[in-house]
Amino acid sequence: MEIIDLSQEIYEGMPVYKDLPQVKMSIHNSHEEWSGIENPTVKTPAVHKLELGEHTGTHVDAINHMAIQHKGKSIDTMPLSMFYTEGICLDFSHKGLKELIDTHEIIAACEAAAHTIKRGDTVLFYTDHYRKHFASEHWGNGPGLTIAAAQWLGEKGISAFGVETMSPGVPGISNKQVHHICGEMNFTHYENLINLHLLIGKGRFRFIGLPLKIRGGTGSPVRAVAVFE
Repeated sequence: MEIIDLSQEIYEGMPVYKDLPQVKMSIHNSHEEWSGIENPTVKTPAVHKLELGEHTGTHVDAINHMAIQHKGKSIDTMPLSMFYTEGICLDFSHKGLKELIDTHEIIAACEAAAHTIKRGDTVLFYTDHYRKHFASEHWGNGPGLTIAAAQWLGEKGISAFGVETMSPGVPGISNKQVHHICGEMNFTHYENLINLHLLIGKGRFRFIGLPLKIRGGTGSPVRAVAVFE
């Protein structure tokens, strides 16, 4: 069995989307404190304090994040089967900044890789944007799906799709509408995935991206992995 980690590290100062909460990390309890050492020159962390948004790093969106009419469809109410699926990864590494991925291109990518999108799948889009642009001035300008492509994926009955970028569509062009389609058609998406280049050409895999059980949560960081038996 091979397990490939698809998740970003979480650390203070990491990139986050627009005005979302910045990640803050501090030592809440130290081993020196627990041992009764006064005025230690070094503090060794025993417990960290984390401050971060639900949509930090590699994460999945809840249905209630997509639009106001989906109030109540929080991350803790979504079936775990949505986050434990079969998966495929499609190669769109030729796409440049802010380029759109349309339906006919997804069909062509499936044919080129001999993939079939099945009901309940998670479909990952490899654009190589993470390795090219993470934490750079272009990090927020990645490729994304068109509105029509999101609609087509929803009609396929997928559980989710996943991207390397901070948004599933291109901001200002398709991103808001892609979110709305996910809500209307009851599927979701993962953002900020990494290591998708390691999945290309290897066939189908087990995708696991379980969220934290946040009461009323609009999303959650995940430890996303691809498992090849």
